[in-house]
Amino acid sequence: MEREEFLSVYRHSMAHVLAKAVIAIYGNEVQYAIGPQIADGAYYDFVLPEGKTITESDFTKIENKMREILKKKEAFTRREVSKEEALEIFKDQKYKVELINDLPEGETITTYTTGDDYIDLCRGPHVDNTQELLNVAFKIHSCSMAYWKNDAKKDHMQRVYFYAYPSKEELAEHIKWIEEAKERDHKKIGAQLELFMFQESAPGMPYWLPRGWEMYQALLKYSRDLQRDHDYTEISAPLINNKKLWLISGHWAHYLNNMFIVPGISGHVKADVNIDNIMEDINDESLGVKSDTIEAGSVIYNRENVDTMAAKPMNCPNAMMTYKRKTHSYKELPIRYSEYDVLHRKEKSGQMNGLFRVQEFRQDDDHTFVMESQIKNEIADIIAIADEIYKTFGVTYRAEFSTRPDDYMGDLEVWNRAEAALKEILDEKYGEGGYEINEGDGAFYGPKIDLQIKDALGREWQCGTIQLDFQLPHNFGLTYTAADGSLEMPVVIHRAIYGSLERFIGIIIENFKGSFPFWLSPVQVDVVPIRVEHNDYAKKVADLLKANGIRVEADYEDKNMRQKIKNFKPYKDPYILVLGDSEAENNTVSINVRGSNQQVQNVPLDKFIEACNKMNAEHTLELMQEF
Repeated sequence: MEREEFLSVYRHSMAHVLAKAVIAIYGNEVQYAIGPQIADGAYYDFVLPEGKTITESDFTKIENKMREILKKKEAFTRREVSKEEALEIFKDQKYKVELINDLPEGETITTYTTGDDYIDLCRGPHVDNTQELLNVAFKIHSCSMAYWKNDAKKDHMQRVYFYAYPSKEELAEHIKWIEEAKERDHKKIGAQLELFMFQESAPGMPYWLPRGWEMYQALLKYSRDLQRDHDYTEISAPLINNKKLWLISGHWAHYLNNMFIVPGISGHVKADVNIDNIMEDINDESLGVKSDTIEAGSVIYNRENVDTMAAKPMNCPNAMMTYKRKTHSYKELPIRYSEYDVLHRKEKSGQMNGLFRVQEFRQDDDHTFVMESQIKNEIADIIAIADEIYKTFGVTYRAEFSTRPDDYMGDLEVWNRAEAALKEILDEKYGEGGYEINEGDGAFYGPKIDLQIKDALGREWQCGTIQLDFQLPHNFGLTYTAADGSLEMPVVIHRAIYGSLERFIGIIIENFKGSFPFWLSPVQVDVVPIRVEHNDYAKKVADLLKANGIRVEADYEDKNMRQKIKNFKPYKDPYILVLGDSEAENNTVSINVRGSNQQVQNVPLDKFIEACNKMNAEHTLELMQEF
């Protein structure tokens, strides 16, 4: 048995042991739902008898009961049963009954019994006997609220999670990794550094605070400067568009559940309009309403004055419209439209996670229009940009190539040529076998290359993507005039390197643990005059730094110097300048370097500014320690 299969089987078996232990402790009235294995262990969902709940103080008690069960060396007995028999077995377990009734007609139903007193509805497989689990190292680590079938409208449940590994050493190493991940948690660090916040009034939509927005702008500037060197142009387009655009692009058919729908209403809207009523009724497939009229407050809306709009989840359709505004010649291609507009994608509340999964974000999007003969060179250049960007952040990446799916659209020969071009690029860049091939996993409109970056904890994140698209140009009727005067259809390359900037920022917050490279730091230099009589020189220093594009904060208040320094420390800014009589007299600065207990004294101000400019220009990862 392969290691991953082995891990899956014994973790799933341990989930049954957990359920048996919970029932033994909290009684037979416990309703047990599902207990799947996950990447580092498993979980099980329960509804306990009224008045009972599982808290952290109960974890040891449950673990001890699990060990008791393991020591009994009980068999896991598999049995196939009919639907009627299954319903009888689980007649007192409402969630099992629902699962059984949801099974397709003719589906094989199996149960697993652990010992003589615990039976579960399960496909398996499991170990033969609990004695095989005696050496498993496990630990219950959390209990959280969950919803039955992940539906917030359904029953609340308690979800108990545990880690499970083949040895105590592996479990200890994993727990150590988890603790390090907690220390790097971007939500925690983001609050500490005052980068961003969230509010219930805008779920999944970050508020960028002054420091965070400075870093955001540094990322945008770096991307824009690099793209300008590669002859990209930038556009911006409306954030909401009429339903008609999304019908043409295919998003209305394929992506509607992830889109925010906006009722466009002509005429004057009175203050007492109940927008919820409108939103509830706008879902007709053709015109956006169910009935001829909608009553909302004191206003009656009919089919003529309700015009459905949607906030854009992607930039693609607007780039197509921008290209289509005039006739293009083959001599103009490639045309590169970079775009950083705000996007909105509706997510389930349980899926949102800090900056990693949000409902409002920006991407370093680009849509490049090329002739088929230009695909290879253009994608090679995109990969060169990705190499430079990822190297700047000190991260490595690997490439994945996804080929034609079964439901592909377009001409087979064009697909074959496009895939051959991508494969040739990847072979030249990474060597044969130097990238992963996902057969049939491409988008329906074209093959793609995904770039998976690896962070300081060894986790992989899909950030960059390069997708060939033959379908949108067809849907929008895009053409260019070829050399012989005929009209040809361009190919579109969808491309992002950061991907979602919000997600990328979350990744780099955790990767750098909040101690950012100089060029990326929200505030790069803190200025601390020792006493108020040194404020004039401190202001001169701060103004010179700002004039050189260096981000500065200064504390001119009449308070203890050490307190000022202490106040700046939690922000992890690269340098704190301490300025007193000697520095003012000699036009120098004394520098506290982040991560160092030593102060670099009497550095000429012009030398310090020169060092800052160099780190900004070269986007260096390391802080200068000597000047």
